Amino acid sequence: MITVTVIPKGEESIYKLMINKELELRKEKQGTLHRYGAKGKGKDQWFHTSYKGWIRFQSCYGGVVVALVRAKNDKDTWQLLTSLIGFLHRHFKENISGINLSFGSSAEE
Repeated sequence: MITVTVIPKGEESIYKLMINKELELRKEKQGTLHRYGAKGKGKDQWFHTSYKGWIRFQSCYGGVVVALVRAKNDKDTWQLLTSLIGFLHRHFKENISGINLSFGSSAEE
């Protein structure tokens, strides 16, 4: 599992921007990352149409987003990670100050 921390440039919530973009892409029948399952306040889970696994998001203080990336097959985790980083870069590069990666440091493992 990989933990991704996304740090915004300003006060705007990256989490809200991501949710709105996913809804927009879904309406247009585009995109490969989709929300699914129960949605909690400030928490979400997404899947990729091609890669088996999930990405769990949580909105944190200051607009920071923490995501846990996990594939069904550990060898394929990089594909989900690459998809997430690509999504963030394509749609929010002007809104992001930094992205930090942590490898295998989750209590869920």
